[in-house]
Amino acid sequence: MNIKSLLLGSAAALAAVSGAHAADAIVAAEPEPLEYVRICDAYGAGYFFIPGTETCLKIGGRVRTEGEWYDAYNPNSKQGTLWHTRAELNVNTASDTEYGPLKTNMVIRWDWSEGNTTSTKLLFANISLGGFLVGKADSQYNSYIGYAGDVINDDVIYDGPYELNQISYNYDAGNGFTAVVSVEDSNSSGSGASYGSSWWADDKANHYAPDAVAGVGYKVGNFGFKVVGGYDSIVEEGAIKARVDADFGVFSAFLMGGYNTDGKKLNKYAGTNLDRSACPVADASKCGWGDWAVWGGASVPINEKLKWNLQLAYTDSKIFAATTNLKWNPVKNLLIEPEVSYTNFDSVNQDQWAGILRFERSF
Repeated sequence: MNIKSLLLGSAAALAAVSGAHAADAIVAAEPEPLEYVRICDAYGAGYFFIPGTETCLKIGGRVRTEGEWYDAYNPNSKQGTLWHTRAELNVNTASDTEYGPLKTNMVIRWDWSEGNTTSTKLLFANISLGGFLVGKADSQYNSYIGYAGDVINDDVIYDGPYELNQISYNYDAGNGFTAVVSVEDSNSSGSGASYGSSWWADDKANHYAPDAVAGVGYKVGNFGFKVVGGYDSIVEEGAIKARVDADFGVFSAFLMGGYNTDGKKLNKYAGTNLDRSACPVADASKCGWGDWAVWGGASVPINEKLKWNLQLAYTDSKIFAATTNLKWNPVKNLLIEPEVSYTNFDSVNQDQWAGILRFERSF
């Protein structure tokens, strides 16, 4: 065997061994692409798709702290500065169906006032689809018509119940005409404090009939009109409110009137938020509307960051309430709001001044 043959044989053997090792080599798998959060803009700003689903999720809320001086709802309030802090978490979902968007809304609230521990409250929790809403939300008697003015103490003169369980249907014709019907919890199994002052609410624990709300409205251009009525199945009375809104460009204004079917009684839709001391001991109805109530107000944008608001209200029972404030947004999502209120309680010959300074950051 010559040297050349030996070298060729060695090279062939090495090549065979190298080939065998190459056949056994482990090839690393390609990494799977990351699934980034997708923006969902079909339901407004802030929504994103929950990974792996076609459901859109929005998380928001606000943090608020405010100082309060005296109480516009209580003629005997002598409190100095009461400091109150609140946090709210809003969770909304939405997905598309053959009947329109299927949505949920949940709001959890935490409150703390000086000297007290933190309280937790499920403010709203509801499901909506195709105009129907079931669950806990503000009464349609208030939310459909647009509450009252753009002030904090807008309900010194009671304008209706707030959060409660309901089955409601909102109709929008798309041409300015809207309507609502709602069957609402009568709160017959517990205190009426969830929709008003518990000292006047009649619970009737064995009462099973719900309350009812219905309303219609029409909007054309910068003008709108709505009327809504509510029936309290426990008291067997109710109330009707009508509201006109107008936007004149340099300012907007509203006028709202309410009629109580029995001015000598308080009911869920013509009740009171006032302290019991605001009316005579022998006549609690003087804390309510009497036969009627009227509200009016205006909002004037001073510039893109500052707005002035005013609300006036008066009742047949001779309660007068006035509130004015400034809403200042020095930066986006930050609100600083000083407010002053005055209430005159004619039936007890007393009046009250009150003030609030609020700081709020929304997200």
